[in-house]
Parts: sequence; C-alpha cells; structure tokens
Amino acid sequence: MDSTPRFPQIRIAAPLALVAALGACSQPLDYDMRGRMGGQIDTSEAALAAAGDRPQADNRGVISYPNYQVAVARNGDRLADVANRVGLPAGELARYNGMEINDPLRGGEVIALPRRVSEPSPATGAPTTGPIRPAGEVDITTLASSAIDKAPASSRPTATAPRPSAGGSGVEPIRHKVERGETAYTVARLYNVPPRTLADWNGLDSNYTLREGQYLLIPVVEASATPAATVTNAPGTGSPTPQPPSSSQPLPDDQPSLTRSPAPDTASAPAATPAPAPAPAPKPVADIGQSQAAASSSASAAMQMPVSGSIIREYSANNQGIDISAAVGTAVKAAASGTVAAITTNTDNVQIVVIRHPDELLSIYTHLDNLTVSKGDAVSRGQTIGKVRAGDPSFLHFEVRKGFDSVDPMTYLR
Repeated sequence: MDSTPRFPQIRIAAPLALVAALGACSQPLDYDMRGRMGGQIDTSEAALAAAGDRPQADNRGVISYPNYQVAVARNGDRLADVANRVGLPAGELARYNGMEINDPLRGGEVIALPRRVSEPSPATGAPTTGPIRPAGEVDITTLASSAIDKAPASSRPTATAPRPSAGGSGVEPIRHKVERGETAYTVARLYNVPPRTLADWNGLDSNYTLREGQYLLIPVVEASATPAATVTNAPGTGSPTPQPPSSSQPLPDDQPSLTRSPAPDTASAPAATPAPAPAPAPKPVADIGQSQAAASSSASAAMQMPVSGSIIREYSANNQGIDISAAVGTAVKAAASGTVAAITTNTDNVQIVVIRHPDELLSIYTHLDNLTVSKGDAVSRGQTIGKVRAGDPSFLHFEVRKGFDSVDPMTYLR
C-alpha cells in the first residue's frame, strides 16, 4: 500500500490558483482592508480614487504654494545642483531635507525648500506669477497693495511696489514629513491615496524607498473622483436611532418671564401674553463730512473708527475707502476683532495691515507705522495695531472689503 501523502499536490495547486487569479485582475490591488474585516464603513473605493497630476514646475524646478515651496530635481542632479538653481546655500538645503550636498537625486524627486525663494513667473518659465492658490481665493497681498493707490494723490507715494498677477489655481497639497518606520504604503494609507500615485508625485524609486526626515507631497484627490463612504448595517443590528433635536439645540424657554409687568386687570387679561418687541432705534446719520469722526458712532456698530479725526476723503469707486486725518503718532485701532491676514510694505516704506473678520470681511489700514502686531496674530476690537505715520497731511486710509469687493466703511461704522 502506497502511504505517500498526497497533500503536497494540494498545497502546490492552491498558490498557483491564487497567482492565476491575481494575474487576471485588471484593477490595481486594493490594500485597504477596512470594511472587509467586519466594520461598517467601506472606504476601499476612496483609497483608489483618482488623483490629479502634480503641477508643472518652472525652469528652476520650483513649485510654489502660499505656505511652502518645493523644487523638482532633474536627471543627474545632485542636491547642490538644485540649491544652485534655486539660489539657496547647499548646506542649508541638505540639512533641511536630511541629506548630504553631494547626494544624487532622481529625475522628478521633490526637495523641500527651507525658506521662500523668488516666486515663479514668466521670466522663470511659469505661465503666471506667484504661488498656486485655490480658485476664487482672495489674494490678500494684492488687495493690500492696491489700497495704496486709493490714497489722495497729494499724499500718495510716487512709486509703489510692483504687484504681480495672481498665480495659477489649484489646491495646496498636504506636506508630510517622514518619520522613522514609515513606508510609502503606510503614508499612502494614512491619506487614502494609491502608493503608486504617491511615488509618482514625489519621484520615488521603484522600491518606493523613503528616508527619515524626507518631505512628501500628498497627491490631491479630485473631489469628483472620491465617492462617499458607504454605511451599511450588519444583519439584525437595526438602524441607528436619530439624535433628538434637544441633543444639539437648546430646549425652548417656555417659562413665563419673571420680570414682566402684570396686566392692569389680572382677572380679564389673557395669561402670559408676550409684550410686543420695541421698535428698532433709528440709525444715526452718517458722519461722513463731519468735522470729527467719533471713535465709534455706536457701541452696537459692527466696527469702530480706527482713529478719531476729520474725514478728508469720502468713499468712492476710485478711493474704495475713507481717509481720516489724524496727528502723527495717533494710535490706530482694529475696527473689529479678527486675525491679521497680511502685513506688507511698499518701496517707500508705506505699511499696510489687513485684518480678516468673519463673513468674508476684510479691513485694510494703510499709512501707519510702529506696528504692534504680526501676521497671524488674533486682535480684538479697539486693540492698537500701530501709529499714524508722518505725512503732509498725516492721515489713515481705511477700507472694508467683502471678499474682492470694496464697500463703504460707513455701512459698518454707524
């Protein structure tokens, strides 16, 4: 009797069948097992969502975004070659990327820049000037620079800093710094992008090799290509119970007011009849053209006057703001609470401060110095942000913008 076990044939056939099945697949392998291991949310389709192409670099290899810049290497480059092209010290660039200055680079490899270099422009082979910004985003610096042109001709500087045209449009990718133990696959899984796309965007080698301290651009997934996660309920679990309105909304106040005056005839008057709302107070007359602009026309106004003084130039389509006469050194105050979105200076040292407020509002202040705020600072209404600069006459130019459009500041000041 032949006692030779026949299991080895079975063990060999099973892997062969698996290889054949994998070879017949026309779709890329999906490494996302979430939703396949008993979970309720299936994100496998999102993991394979199509991503857009990496933006084209200029002649130097520079790709610029509002918050950072990167350089793309050419075939045969060393790190020092990239540093020379973009105008940065090779040692500084090497330290920032965890490399040596003579390390060879692959064509298409992305190198993070430790600080900003001159922006891409037609002079460097780019189709537009400036960083890539989301479509429709307000260019704060351009708005701030244009405010200088609205000042009175008698006191406006004769030369202003050049204002480049807006850069291209696009989404700024997340920039990921590789930590010890991370691989291209773990990073791709973290951001739900295909590993191959991550490799293409960053010029990785065929083994998808990463190094500790390396910066990766995370591919931008096209919104239309990412389906929503599908939520399914396991058999027998039932549908989730919706939250009652009280979980997110406050309970109605149906208690009678304790301060309401009683009706003259309590026996016949209907119970708990709410008193009519008081008529709104008439709006104060605009103080444009008055001899003095009060620090705030009304405590309930959306904004307060940034300085007290005579309004020497009213709002118009050309001025796009108001000019308020004020003595040199007068404190300039934030018209409303917000965040300092930009601070810029032209060639004649005229400083401009832009504060971002809720509801897409911007307030712009020019012709001030001795600033006490920096970009990114949170400021409160009435907080001093600087002093009126010397001029003949000395004044503050003040604008309010709703997105791109200028509006009469008095709409918010009275």
